[in-house]
Amino acid sequence: MASVTGDASVRLFSYGTLRDPQVQLATFGRLLDGEPDAVVGYRLATLTITDRAVIATSGNDRHPILRASDDPAAAVEGTVFLISEQELLAADAYEVDDYARTSVPLRSGARAWVYVLPEGRDEA
Repeated sequence: MASVTGDASVRLFSYGTLRDPQVQLATFGRLLDGEPDAVVGYRLATLTITDRAVIATSGNDRHPILRASDDPAAAVEGTVFLISEQELLAADAYEVDDYARTSVPLRSGARAWVYVLPEGRDEA
């Protein structure tokens, strides 16, 4: 995986719109280089987004979201990106309050930040 220049690098796992080149350019000002991996202990759900800026950037009001699973075999495929701390803050701004950022284990054995459904909230 390519290194990030500038401040320290962090792993960000994406299973949805942050893999879209248009969203990457709007959010980070560049295309990200990533590697396939999977988040373990979660399942994929769908959320209706109401933030007009996010809908305009992604082109859709229905976005995937991770929800914790009791199934030990549960996993969601996606891409892990190496980004800067500043870019992580840009991702936070894109991922509105409907998402909570948390550190999760990846199938590869690494950990990464990912956006999930906040505890106590149901999908829309």
